[in-house]
Amino acid sequence: MRGSTGDLERRPGGREGGLGQLIARAAEPLPQIGEAGFARAFDRFGDSRVVLLGAASYGASEFCRARAAITRWLIEQRGFTVVALEADWADARALDAYVRGRKPPVGAGQAFRRFPAWLWRNREFEGFLGWLKRHNAGRGDRPKAGVYGLDLYSLSASMRAAVDYLDQADPGVAEAARLRYGCLTPWADEPATYGRLALTSSYARYEKPVSAILRDLLGRQVGEMAAEHAIDAAQGARLVSEAEAYYRAMYLGGAEAWNLRAAHMFETLDALLAAKGSDAKAVVWAHNAHVGDARATEMGVIREEANLGQLCRQTWGREVALIGFGANDGAVACASDWDAPMEVKSLTPGLSESWEAVSHAARTPRFLLDLRPGRNDEVRGHLGESRLERFIGAVYRRGTERWSHYADCRLAQQFDAWAWFDETTPVAPSPAGSGPAVAIDDPWPFGL
Repeated sequence: MRGSTGDLERRPGGREGGLGQLIARAAEPLPQIGEAGFARAFDRFGDSRVVLLGAASYGASEFCRARAAITRWLIEQRGFTVVALEADWADARALDAYVRGRKPPVGAGQAFRRFPAWLWRNREFEGFLGWLKRHNAGRGDRPKAGVYGLDLYSLSASMRAAVDYLDQADPGVAEAARLRYGCLTPWADEPATYGRLALTSSYARYEKPVSAILRDLLGRQVGEMAAEHAIDAAQGARLVSEAEAYYRAMYLGGAEAWNLRAAHMFETLDALLAAKGSDAKAVVWAHNAHVGDARATEMGVIREEANLGQLCRQTWGREVALIGFGANDGAVACASDWDAPMEVKSLTPGLSESWEAVSHAARTPRFLLDLRPGRNDEVRGHLGESRLERFIGAVYRRGTERWSHYADCRLAQQFDAWAWFDETTPVAPSPAGSGPAVAIDDPWPFGL
């Protein structure tokens, strides 16, 4: 999968330095995130029906603030009305009611309290919610922008319920489940982790009781939602009928679970757009692992796994923009294991032969590189080769950095654009019981 090297190896700094120089010439430097010109640089994607905004790690402030600025521009200037999150559907209903000034749904006070709470319960995201609430309040009878979760299976709640049951039934198996849930991507190769799971012969014994618990949990959630909103009822009915296969796959892990989740995230997005009308436009906030086209990554080439970005491209073609976000060093909010306390960890600089190392070699603090065909074709030819790319989820295991967080990817085919932030800082988690900083007099959804 390696591309031709040309004279890159003879340039100062080796291949990374030479390719970094090519990127530097093609990339557009970005101003600070808070400056007006930052979001304006992404206006070129405003004609899309769906814009997917990625993140190389969940706990970086720059990624969250950048997505907020871009989304604000797309809503104000380009008429986008759907903000879809890689988040539980049930939890996101609380956010949607908040930004549209509606009555809190059942259970709103418990939204996003499960691991990893800092993913959405952070000051950066609160600031965006406060802005969206004010924006909608000024819309009168005109269409308002809503917030929705794409994980209709309530993934976080399901993991929590499974581990709670296993803690009582068999603590050893519960620990194995935590290890399983700590793996963000299906291609993460951690021999020690998977070997430990394989040796836990009793792990599969609990598949049926755990699945039954999760189906009951889903049934209660669907019952609560169906009474409040038609789209909740319609999606919930579909999920209940398919829940057994999904929960079995989720518990055992692997490709089947990943593909089922990707399909349902896409079907949820498709249903939202259909419900909003033919002119509806959506911006999606999700990890790079979901946003980038899987066919240009290890997961698609080797394991034949799909993801949200791929399914969107296959369905809507050029009406979709896939924008990846990357960083070289700095710090992120994360955990050492699934369900462990939040920590702040420094990022190990990008490994040699990685896209992070190449992007860092461009020596530009922030840039946007347009990767669509017909733009920057010289550098696109080199970015079509396969290199390592880093993926950090809620769990960051620096001790096994290469095997836990890197996979081979072809950047030019994976994304339509690459947004680079050379150094990141961690998100600021919301204090327990606090509300959005911009809406102190109206503290929910995070303040109940």
